[in-house]
Amino acid sequence: MGKRVVQVYYGNGKGKTSAAVGQCIRAASLGQSVIIIQFLKGKDAEEFNFLERLEPDIKLFRFEKANGSYNELLESQKKEELQNILNGFNFAKKVIDTGECDVLVLDEVLGLIDLNIIAVEDIIRLINLQDDYCRLVLTGQHLPEELIPYVDVISKIDLEKDTM
Repeated sequence: MGKRVVQVYYGNGKGKTSAAVGQCIRAASLGQSVIIIQFLKGKDAEEFNFLERLEPDIKLFRFEKANGSYNELLESQKKEELQNILNGFNFAKKVIDTGECDVLVLDEVLGLIDLNIIAVEDIIRLINLQDDYCRLVLTGQHLPEELIPYVDVISKIDLEKDTM
């Protein structure tokens, strides 16, 4: 497949996940296997439930058990979800380590850094697990400076106007 590619969609604008999903659909149309792991959105992120219809070409995983997004949970609920989130991150490491797919999207994984659930170093170790066959796509609102040297393509999505 060529060189590994690490791609980031970040910023305060809307459409980061949609851009990442676009990469997934493109890859799947080329016969590549795709896995999406969503973080911080809860188990009922309805906007992307249609992706389940694209299996087995695109596999979607959500490890969180709560219905709402992580930021909307009570502190007691956040403690329960923390282990589920870490299970999802560990699954991502396993997927990369075993070469289980051609394209891996970690949706809102950068938000885990913002919430001190994982450290920047955890993402760097994840990136360094990659072999020559994988595209890794990360999304979130903030891109830590320390990650920039490890990323091949960075797209910033800013919100300029929102009348909704």
